Amino acid sequence: MAVTIPDHLFGKLPFYDVVDTDDMVVVDLHNRPDLTNIRGALQGGLVATLIDIAAGRLAVKYAGHLAGAATSDMTIHFLAPIMTGPARATATLVRAGRRSIVVAVDVIDVGADRHAARATVSFAVLEPR
Repeated sequence: MAVTIPDHLFGKLPFYDVVDTDDMVVVDLHNRPDLTNIRGALQGGLVATLIDIAAGRLAVKYAGHLAGAATSDMTIHFLAPIMTGPARATATLVRAGRRSIVVAVDVIDVGADRHAARATVSFAVLEPR
């Protein structure tokens, strides 16, 4: 698997690309001791970051040539801790408009075969620079 952004902090965590198509983006984050909370679960803020990365990568595909997309709202329902890992975020398009894009993201703990989180992320479509 390729590291999502090699020369960035995200490449050091690292986030791994699993699937990247026009319809879906799937990104993994491996669970390791320096990324866990005191109970041994992947830290929730990192799960939120994983969700934002997967959703954002899909949103920019629908934003248009030279435009961008900025997260404007994110709702996450944490369903179960990610104890085994990797955490796998699967982003799918809900709606793409001229000014906003909405993406759904499901996160599973691959090793435990358990649904860990469900999120909806809204993006504002930015004007081209």
